[in-house]
Amino acid sequence: MSDRRHPTAADAARLHADLAAIWANRPGLGALSAVNHGTIGLRFIATGFAFMLVGGLLAMFIRLQLAWPGNTVLDPQRYAELVTMHGTTMMFLFAVPIMEGFALYLIPKMLGARDMPFPRLSAYGYWCYLFGGLLLYASFLFDAVPRGGWFMYVPLSGREFTPDISADFWLLGVTFAEISAVAAAVELVVAIMITRAPGMAIQRMPLFAWYILATSLMIVFGFPPLIVGSILLEIERATGMVFFDPARGGDPLLWQHLFWLFGHPEVYIVFLPAAGVLSTLIPTFARRPMVGYSWVVLAVLGMAFLSFGLWVHHMFTVGIPLLSLGFFSAASMAVAIPTGIQVFAWIATLWSGRPELRVPMLYVLGFFFVFVLGGLTGVMVAFVPFDWQVHDSHFVVAHLHYVLIGGLMFPLFAAFYYWLPLWSGRMSQRSTAGAAFWLIFIGFNLTFLPMHLTGMLGLPRRVYTYSSDLGVDVLNMLSTVGGFLFAFGVGAFMLDLLLGWRHGVRAAQANPWQASTLEWSLPVPPPNYNFAGVPAVASRDPLWDEPRLPKLIAFGERYLGIARDGAREMLGTSPLDGRPEQVIRLSNSSWWPLAAALATAASFIGVLGSFYLLALLALAVAIGCFVGWAWSTGDRRAPDRLEAGGGLRLPTQYAAHNAPGWWGLAVFLCADATAFAALLFGYVYLWLSAEAWPPAGWPPPAAGPALLFAALLVASSAAIGLARASLRRARLFRRWFGAGLGLGLLALALAGWILLDGLPPPTAHAYASVSASVLGFAWLHVALAWLVALFVAERHRRGWVDAGRPLELRVAQVLWNYAVVVAVLAIALLVLFPRVL
Repeated sequence: MSDRRHPTAADAARLHADLAAIWANRPGLGALSAVNHGTIGLRFIATGFAFMLVGGLLAMFIRLQLAWPGNTVLDPQRYAELVTMHGTTMMFLFAVPIMEGFALYLIPKMLGARDMPFPRLSAYGYWCYLFGGLLLYASFLFDAVPRGGWFMYVPLSGREFTPDISADFWLLGVTFAEISAVAAAVELVVAIMITRAPGMAIQRMPLFAWYILATSLMIVFGFPPLIVGSILLEIERATGMVFFDPARGGDPLLWQHLFWLFGHPEVYIVFLPAAGVLSTLIPTFARRPMVGYSWVVLAVLGMAFLSFGLWVHHMFTVGIPLLSLGFFSAASMAVAIPTGIQVFAWIATLWSGRPELRVPMLYVLGFFFVFVLGGLTGVMVAFVPFDWQVHDSHFVVAHLHYVLIGGLMFPLFAAFYYWLPLWSGRMSQRSTAGAAFWLIFIGFNLTFLPMHLTGMLGLPRRVYTYSSDLGVDVLNMLSTVGGFLFAFGVGAFMLDLLLGWRHGVRAAQANPWQASTLEWSLPVPPPNYNFAGVPAVASRDPLWDEPRLPKLIAFGERYLGIARDGAREMLGTSPLDGRPEQVIRLSNSSWWPLAAALATAASFIGVLGSFYLLALLALAVAIGCFVGWAWSTGDRRAPDRLEAGGGLRLPTQYAAHNAPGWWGLAVFLCADATAFAALLFGYVYLWLSAEAWPPAGWPPPAAGPALLFAALLVASSAAIGLARASLRRARLFRRWFGAGLGLGLLALALAGWILLDGLPPPTAHAYASVSASVLGFAWLHVALAWLVALFVAERHRRGWVDAGRPLELRVAQVLWNYAVVVAVLAIALLVLFPRVL
C-alpha cells in the first residue's frame, strides 16, 4: 500500500486490521508467550514498580528501628537482613530494570520502528529478571535471608562467616537478574543502531535514544565484572576453590575491585536514562528544541566513559597508595563537568522557552533541587581526607539517596505522568497529583537532609542501634517521620496513577503535550505494530516540523505499508545516516523464552541446593531450548528480497550486511570480552599481591600440549575461513567446514586433558583455582563455538544457508575466531607469562 499515491480510509482500515491480527498476542495463558516490545516493556515497568514498593516497605522497618536509641523493633541479624535486601532490591531489582522497561517500550516508538530486533531476547530477559527476583526473595521462606550488605563483601560472605545458603541466594539471584540486564542492553544497542526510521541519521536521534545507547553500552561493559565476581565467589563457596581467601593465596580486595568496577558505573547507569527523560520533557514543556544538542550528546558519552575510572572512589579507606587515590579523586571530580553541561543545557532550554508548569514539570523542578544537592555532596566525598572522615557513616547514606532518588525517582515519576496518556489515553487529576508531589518532596528532604548531620556527628551506617550520647536522637526521629511521610507520598502517587489510568479524563488529542517525538504520532494506546507505515523523518523534531506525519503513518504511506504473508516485518536502516537497507522478519509469540528461562532457573536452583546433577540436567534442557529457539527464529524461507515501499526492493536480514544477528553477536562479544578481561584482571591482581606466582614447586602447565592446543585452534579457524570462501561450491565447503569441526573437537579434548591433568588441584591454592578458571573459560567458549558451527552445518545441509543468505555462517565464523583468540590469550597467560617473568 505504501506505493499507492492516495490510499483511502477503507484501505487504511483494512491495513490496520491485518496488522493487528499479525501482531496480536495470544489470548489467555498464551499471553505468557508474548514477545512484542510493548508488552515486555510494560511487564518490566510493572514488576520494577512492585519491587520498589517491597524495597520501600523494608526501608520503613529500618527507619522504625532507628527512630530512637536502644530500640528493639529488629534484632541485629534481622536488621542486617533488611538493610541488605533493601539495598539489593533498589539497586538490582528496581532502578535498572524499570528504566530498561521504559527503554524497551519507548525506543522503537521514538525511532519509528515496529518492534525490537530480537523480541524473544527481550522476553527471555524479562523472565530472567522476574525469576531472579523471586529466587532472591525466596530466601525469606527458608530463613536464609542475605545479610552481608548489597555489596556482599568478603570474607563476611564466605563460608567461614556465612556457612548457610543466605549468601548463595544473593549471588545466584543477582546473577540471574543481571543476565536480564545484559540481554536488554544488547537488544537496545542493536535497535538504536540499525532500526531507526529512514532519514533519522545518528545526529537526528532523540536525546532519549542517545542516553539509552550510552546506558546500554555501560551495562555491556559494566555488569560482566560483577557477574564474574559473583560466579567466582559462588564457586569458592560451593567447591572450596579459592579466589578471595588470603590464607591460600587469594585476596578479599579482589572482590571489592570486581564489585565496584560494576558498582560506580551503576550509579550513572541509573542516572542517565532518567536524565534522558528530562531531556525529553524539558523541550516539550519549554516549547523549544533542546539548547546545545551536540554538547549534551558529548556530555552523555563523556560521563559514560569517565564513570569507569571511578571505582576506587568507594575504596579510599582500604589502604591503597596515596598516588592512586589522587588519580581517582581527580576523576571523581572531573565527572561533575559533563553533569554540569547537561544541567546548564536544561536550565538554558527552560530559560529561553515558554515553560508550562504541568504535573510532570513539578517532578522536574524537584529533581533540580534534590540532585544538585546530591551532586555537591558527591564532590565533597571525592576529596580523600573528607571521605576518610565520613566513610561508612550516615553522611554517605544521605549522599547516595540524594543522588539516586533525586536522579532517578523524581524523573521516573515525571515519566509516569508524561507517558500516561500514551499508555492509557487518559490524563491524571492535577490536584491529587500535586498533593502527592509535595508529600514526596517534603518527606524525602525531611528524611535524608538530617542524615548529613547524623553522619558528621559519627552515626555509622548498617548499625542497628546507637547511643543517646551521640546527640542524634531528635535528628533520627525527624528522619523516621520524614520516611513515613515520603511513603505516604509514594502511596498517593500510586493511587493517583491508577485512578488516572482507569478513570482519568480522556486526552483531548493523541498528542496532549504537543511533543515533537515520534511516539506521539501513534494512536493512544498504540497498537502492537506501532506504525502502519514506517515514517521518513528529516529533522530532530519531526512532529513539530512535519505536522502531517501522523496522518501519513495512519494511512500506511512511506515504508512497509503492507501486511504480507502473515509475517511481522520491520525496516532496518544504516547505522550512521539511516538509509533503508533491509527488511527484518521477526518471530511471532513464542514459548521458547519462557521455557529457556525456566530451565535456567532450575539450573540455578540446583546449584543453590547443591543438587549438581539436577543443575547439569537443567542446563542441558536450557541449551536444548536455545537450540529450538534459534531453529525457529524469524522466517528462514523468506524471499531474498522484498518490496519495502518507496520504490525500494530490499534484502531480508539473512542476506544483509548490517543484519541484526551480526550486530547482536558483536555487542554480546563486547560483554563477554569484558568478562574475560575481568578474569584476567583477577589473575594479574593475585599475581601482583602474591609472594610467588606460581607458588614454589608448582610449575605452569606443560608448554607442549598447551601450544598444540593453540595450534589446533588456529588451524581450525583457517579451515572455517576457507569454508566460508568456498560457500558457492557445496562439496568444497563441506570438506573445509568438516575439517574445522574436526580440528576443533581435537582441541577440545586436549584442553580437557590439560584442565583435568595438567594443573595442580584447583582447591589447593588461588594460583590453581584462577588458572583452572581461565582455561575453563576458554574451553567453554570453544565448545560453544563448536556447537554453533555444528548447528550452521545442519542449516547448510537443509539449504537454508548459502552464498545468498550467509548470515548464520558469518555469525559462526566470528564466534569461532573469537573463541580461538580467547583460548590463545589464555594459553599465553598460563603457559608463557610465568616463564617469561
